[in-house]
Amino acid sequence: MAISEETFFLDPQAQGTLQSQIQTMVAEGILSGRFRRGEKLPSSRKLAQHLGISRITVTLAYTDLLADDYITARGRSGYFVSDNAPEPPNFPAQAAGVGSVDWTRAIGQRFTGGEPHSKPRNWASFRYPFIYGQADPTLFDSANWRLCALEALGKKDFDALTTDYNDQDDPKLIEFIARQTLPRRGILAKPDEILLTLGAQNALWLTAQVLLTSRRRAVVEDPCYPALRAILNHSRCHLTALPVDSDGLPPDALPPDTDVVFTTPSHQCPTTSTMSMQRRQDLLARAERDNYLIVEDDYEFEMSFLKPPSPALKSLDRNGRVIYVGSFSKSLFPGLRLGYLVGPAPFIREARALRASVLRHPPGHIQRTATYFLSRGHYDALIRRMGKAYYDRRRIMDNAIAEHGLAVAGAGSFGGSSFWMRAPDHIDTTALAATLANSGVLIEPGCHFFAADNPPRNFYRLAYSSIPSSRIPDGIARITAAISVASGHT
Repeated sequence: MAISEETFFLDPQAQGTLQSQIQTMVAEGILSGRFRRGEKLPSSRKLAQHLGISRITVTLAYTDLLADDYITARGRSGYFVSDNAPEPPNFPAQAAGVGSVDWTRAIGQRFTGGEPHSKPRNWASFRYPFIYGQADPTLFDSANWRLCALEALGKKDFDALTTDYNDQDDPKLIEFIARQTLPRRGILAKPDEILLTLGAQNALWLTAQVLLTSRRRAVVEDPCYPALRAILNHSRCHLTALPVDSDGLPPDALPPDTDVVFTTPSHQCPTTSTMSMQRRQDLLARAERDNYLIVEDDYEFEMSFLKPPSPALKSLDRNGRVIYVGSFSKSLFPGLRLGYLVGPAPFIREARALRASVLRHPPGHIQRTATYFLSRGHYDALIRRMGKAYYDRRRIMDNAIAEHGLAVAGAGSFGGSSFWMRAPDHIDTTALAATLANSGVLIEPGCHFFAADNPPRNFYRLAYSSIPSSRIPDGIARITAAISVASGHT
């Protein structure tokens, strides 16, 4: 029996190359049981004519399917479904029923709820995306990343690609972090004091799980990174949100029963303020006096392009009280999910054991690819390119904000990639964001950064990491106009 070319069609919304789409169509047909062993496939000429594509594309797809033994070639007779092709199950697939479980009672701990903190999946299609933390394809060195990924797939790196490290990490990446990355922040660490994580958020979760119990108190900045507050709430510790000022977290206001302080001294999230050197010294001195630990999320330190960055809090620590959180995801691309923890060996040992029980270790191929990208100098070149672009965009945004009289609530003096803004008191920036999105402008409402049940609604964040310089003035003008309309002005 022959399979008709009429059963094939190209989905205009499908991802991947035409060659991969044809491979997928044939493989899915076999796996679903529509194409049976021994059945003849359309010739490459007929299928190419039917789909309106090049015959060589079909031939290449068939060649890959041959290599995987999904199909076989029989001389001049053509291509057939292989006798070794996977067989579909001999029982019908069934969807689960409605079920009798009362999930309102069955769920022991809830992780949903609260105000969602998300950005549209199609944010890149907006003309004015003042959205934080997304990769800019015009800046990222995708060509060299691809080459490093291919190199990491090579025979000499086969063990790094395939080995189950159990609770260990790629020694080459650990060595690079210890010898190159950390010394730039004034930090010296041994391999047993470094642990790789799936990004900074995973590092914060591991830290909270190791350090906190329901009897201990954690202190966070207010406003702060919303996901951190969620992590600490899930840990069921006692939680204090301490308001920050222009110098960051005020040590004198810490509760006397504090066990762990979470802080972002380099670029406070989201206000972008930098903790003064005196405050850093005071925070460390109080930590020794009052016997608490400090978790330093070294947030955006690479983006200190206005002046050299301040030393990391960890570099000033002489008593082993600072746990350092770093990440490559912010500076490379958020989907990388690769970060690291640095701390005393007893802490890292427990964090390593916890990580192993949950996810073992970050994927070996990602670790080795990142190692090559870092060690070949591509990362440093990327940071320089980003710093120059961000400097230009920040200058343009500074001028546009000043021209239109918008209020800046916090603008980091060292750099960063965003401004913390304040609209008039009567403006709800959640509603403002919805209005602006209809005209192609994306802003980030600020209410979810605050801990209060009834947070201020008039703050918002404007990032310049993903918007071209040429569009910034018009985007700021649109924001100003929308605020004016919401205020009843014409």
